[in-house]
Amino acid sequence: MSLSQAYLCLAFAIVAEVIGTTALKAADGFTRPVPSLVTAVCYAISFYLLSLCLKVLPTGIAYAIWSGVGIVLISTISWFVHGQRLDWPAIAGLGLIIAGVAVINLFSKSLSH
Repeated sequence: MSLSQAYLCLAFAIVAEVIGTTALKAADGFTRPVPSLVTAVCYAISFYLLSLCLKVLPTGIAYAIWSGVGIVLISTISWFVHGQRLDWPAIAGLGLIIAGVAVINLFSKSLSH
């Protein structure tokens, strides 16, 4: 797997995790079967894809990107879909997460094995 394929795999892992987490809210404590199934399937896909990209990407770097991008996407989706508004400190914190992921990808030498 090439580095670009690993990043693509990571991107799909993030999307699956975000869909699963969005469905988790709708699962209502796993009392609703369809959203519960979507959550379980998406999480399984997400972890599988994450495991594949770990063949190329360092664990800490992949997880930082996976969790950071996931947090920002989930917060954004929750704002628009569930009306869960964020205050300015939360928005600033999300901005710092985005900045951290950018710094890792643009400046870190950890990606070259």
